[in-house]
Amino acid sequence: MKKTISIFATAIVLSITAFAQDEAAVDAPGCKDSPLFNRMPNTIISVCTSNFDEMDIPMTADNTDKKEGTKTSIQYGYTQEEATAPSFFQIVKNYENAVLKTGGKRIYYSKEAGVATLYTKSGGKEIWVVLNDFGGTKQGNFEINILEIEGMKQDISANEMLEAINKNGSVALYINFETGKSAIKPESQSIVDQVSQMLKESPGLKISVEGHTDNTGTVAGNQTLSESRAKTVMNALIAKDIDKTRLSSKGWGQSKPIADNSSDDGKAKNRRVEIVKL
Repeated sequence: MKKTISIFATAIVLSITAFAQDEAAVDAPGCKDSPLFNRMPNTIISVCTSNFDEMDIPMTADNTDKKEGTKTSIQYGYTQEEATAPSFFQIVKNYENAVLKTGGKRIYYSKEAGVATLYTKSGGKEIWVVLNDFGGTKQGNFEINILEIEGMKQDISANEMLEAINKNGSVALYINFETGKSAIKPESQSIVDQVSQMLKESPGLKISVEGHTDNTGTVAGNQTLSESRAKTVMNALIAKDIDKTRLSSKGWGQSKPIADNSSDDGKAKNRRVEIVKL
């Protein structure tokens, strides 16, 4: 009888211990997995952040590209015995396989540096994923940084532009450029085409192409970028046989926001090109 009681008591202790371990293995408050990926087994989230930010993306051993967008960082800790912990290579392959299923690819991997870069597209967004091994002596711990890039989308006709310019003296256009550069992305070429059409249908109209940025980066850098982007749009119009005497360009940098730069939506609205009637 005493032996039965002892076994029963031991079972209770083991059950309580297991329950306590499960209770301890919980994610940090407010943290959750990215909807883009399933969680690695036997891990918990120790730290997480999400906001509009810049991210350094390793492209090769000697080249890092800086991009901006909605950045989510999640640190995972492995909760089981060290002997069962996955290697960093296993972790990379897990995420790489998920990315490959969406038509994406691995851009860079270094076992020595403990870093991997993956790329895909989802929901009309560019998705950059940087994995970092920060386990140290504890294998299985890692960090995932996810950058989602989506420009302001805009469909506007030449007639609508002209109406806005005649009414307000200007119209704001959301032309997507390469991050940190002045090259116009292909998906925004139709906007430039409509500006050209408007000018051809209104031969007496003269305009100033004026660039604006959000407050990400330095004031001087944003000023230079806004000037470069405005000039790129102006040159694209000249290439479409618009008389250059009808055009001028100017950059305002981050000095004239039209929305709150503390939100992703506000930043997207501030990154614009305005066509101003002269």
